[in-house]
Amino acid sequence: MSVFKSKRWEQARTAYLFIGFPVILFSIFTFIPIIFAFVISFFDWNLLIPDKVFIGLGNYIELFNDEVFLIAIKNTALYTVIVVPVQTILSLFLAFIMNQKLRGRTFFRTAFYIPAITSSVVTSIIFLWIYSKPGLLNYLLSLVGIEGTDWLTNPNTALFSIMALTIWSTSGYFMITFLAGLQNIPKSVYEAAAIDGASTWTQFWKITVPMVRPVTFFVVVLGLIGCFQVFDQIYVMSGGGPVNATTTMSYFVYNNSFKFFRLGYGAAGAIVLAIIIFIATWLQKKYFPSNPYQ
Repeated sequence: MSVFKSKRWEQARTAYLFIGFPVILFSIFTFIPIIFAFVISFFDWNLLIPDKVFIGLGNYIELFNDEVFLIAIKNTALYTVIVVPVQTILSLFLAFIMNQKLRGRTFFRTAFYIPAITSSVVTSIIFLWIYSKPGLLNYLLSLVGIEGTDWLTNPNTALFSIMALTIWSTSGYFMITFLAGLQNIPKSVYEAAAIDGASTWTQFWKITVPMVRPVTFFVVVLGLIGCFQVFDQIYVMSGGGPVNATTTMSYFVYNNSFKFFRLGYGAAGAIVLAIIIFIATWLQKKYFPSNPYQ
């Protein structure tokens, strides 16, 4: 019995060692910073001033009276409402095409996926040139007699231009995710539907879409979180401008924390952002069940 207990203890110790290291890393770099951010959000915590003054809900009250923060919420919401559906539908469509027996599909799968593994800073710099006044986009438009603009300095087009970049750079990743889901659907289901006379379009709507619902849920949740946290492209391509037309919540948090050194105020914005993401994910789970038979 003692040998048995000793062996079990040795196995448990090994398991705890493997589990313990990731838990420690998570605590140091994620959990503790979250708690710290929550605490300092109740303080007037300025990095340039030694004294930290407790102000309770003062930062949160100021946030919802801050015109720039309200603009950031609007921009983030608009960005999410457009990007998530478009990238989800486009990714599913590409996956459906790439799942067919087409010549060169391996090449096209790779080509569509490359933007997903390319640095967001690099792609942002490339699109800076594409969107500039003498850039590629305006050159192509000039070939058909359309006069372009400087897309990133025009308040009416700046945010939409960054949306287009995001959709282009993320659709390949989600395409691979959908492709994995499509390949898990038994071929016998499609064969039975074909025998019953179902067209390809009917099979897509009645079989493919319901059967990949768990994957769709995963893609939409990741898309929501990614859109709410968008920062790299904003920082590199527009810096929140022009006139806050591309200021998102993440960029607002960064600006106040590390540009204006108002760490407590920035932390309050981060907590509000985290609450919004949680609510959006919960609503997604509640009204879009991942089980195709619910």
